[in-house]
Amino acid sequence: MERVLSGVQPTGDIHIGNYLGAMRQFVQLQNEADCYFCIVNLHAITVPRDPQELLQKTYDLAALHLAIGLDPDKVTLFVQSEVRAHAEAAWLLQCVARMGELNRMIQFKEKGKGSESAVAGLFTYPVLQAADILLYQANRVPIGEDQKQHLELTREVAERFNRDYQDVLKIPEPLIGKVGARIMALDQPEKKMSKSADSDFNYITLLEDPKRIEKKLKRAVTDSENVIRYDPETKPGVSNLLVMNSLLTQTPIHTLVQQYEGEGYGRLKKDLIEIMMDHLTPIQQKYAEIRQSEELVRILKNGAEKANAVAEDTLRKMKDAMGIV
Repeated sequence: MERVLSGVQPTGDIHIGNYLGAMRQFVQLQNEADCYFCIVNLHAITVPRDPQELLQKTYDLAALHLAIGLDPDKVTLFVQSEVRAHAEAAWLLQCVARMGELNRMIQFKEKGKGSESAVAGLFTYPVLQAADILLYQANRVPIGEDQKQHLELTREVAERFNRDYQDVLKIPEPLIGKVGARIMALDQPEKKMSKSADSDFNYITLLEDPKRIEKKLKRAVTDSENVIRYDPETKPGVSNLLVMNSLLTQTPIHTLVQQYEGEGYGRLKKDLIEIMMDHLTPIQQKYAEIRQSEELVRILKNGAEKANAVAEDTLRKMKDAMGIV
């Protein structure tokens, strides 16, 4: 079986864009591939975090992975910091990556904002991300469009390592959803939905209260035309609502457009509210069951043991190739 790896940061709250763009793919992938899903808490500390909040959100995110339908008997779910090879491999790969490559990373420019006080880890974290992937010899990596640049860096660093030392690292390929890899903000549909947005009317979280879901979708930005048509360029808000409806109901967008012919935006929003609540309610119920359970701790412990075995094997080969005792 192909091996798939994906990592999600335990920061903010997981929103419907994260879910439809990436995490829902995980449930299908667990039946098709050897899947490793990592809570990347080391990435989270590239910006200041409250330690207790980070700890709690790490467990929250692990529980949410299980709530959406991941089966711990089929996948390896673990916390990044529980596998020491991540940090060690990242240093080895930092000695392979180039400053120019890291200077070109868009996310550093966005998050660092040119500040002299930005931590060094924010600059080098794409190399840690490369280590996350390469340690598990992953064939494919589920990513959104905005992560393509980082995966390309991972590929370049792996190819350089194999060329300069030994052929140790597998070159991963991106796995991008055909539709829905980029869910847009409810309040600014020209921009991607973001859990770090200034306004919480930007997104809907998977654990959102039903009344808040209704309020947010009713307030979602559309336009003054009141014609339901899929056109991301001139009608980004309406198109975004159609994409979410399509992905949640498994209905082609062109079919939805036909169904809503002659209808206004009120009907589109009303239906999406019901669809989203129906979809999220069982996830929220499952999350509540597992979050405080000993089962969650056991699953993460087992996942870390399995991940350690694989990662340490790759790390040993990397160190042998580089002449590291």
